[in-house]
Amino acid sequence: MHDHPRRDQAIAAALAALAGYVDAIGFIASGGLFISFMSGNSTRLGIGLAQASQFAALAGSLLAAFVAGVTLATLIGRRLNSKRRRGQLLLVAALLGAGFSLGQTGFIWPALLLAAMAMGAENCVFEAGGDVRISLTFMTGNLVKIGQRLALALSGGPALAFLPWLLLWLAMIGGAVAGALAWPVLGMANLGIAAAVAAGLALLIDL
Repeated sequence: MHDHPRRDQAIAAALAALAGYVDAIGFIASGGLFISFMSGNSTRLGIGLAQASQFAALAGSLLAAFVAGVTLATLIGRRLNSKRRRGQLLLVAALLGAGFSLGQTGFIWPALLLAAMAMGAENCVFEAGGDVRISLTFMTGNLVKIGQRLALALSGGPALAFLPWLLLWLAMIGGAVAGALAWPVLGMANLGIAAAVAAGLALLIDL
């Protein structure tokens, strides 16, 4: 994270918060499935298969939507080159906006699938050389980095190298808290707020 400009670090934290926000909305709306955390849905898929539960199909469809979002954002990025990140964030905004529209007309599950696509696309924003440089929607890798940097600090290395990864994790937690608090008030309309945030970040990312 230290090799990224300060603007990119701030936008990464905002996107992590956005992922937490959308994930909380989707978790509540779906009754316990994830929109951005696909490791959790993979576990849900396995349990659903073992129990012959409908959760297997639901979790599997979210996984497929997430991968489709990654694929679409990657293809768009290759087309746009220098404007790659702005285009990918506009895709995130468009998918969330479409999910908002569907949610308002009662099509909850298609809205959640579009939100999962958006979260997959979001992960491509800080991609380089075909690899994700900053994990925005899943925090396991970032928690590993925190532990590694803490070990480095205890061994005489930089004392605060863990801090950027900690801030990403805290941003996601904060977003999830905000989403859970907003759900009783706005319900699926929260996807509209998420779309507006993504659009705003798209305008800021490559100024």
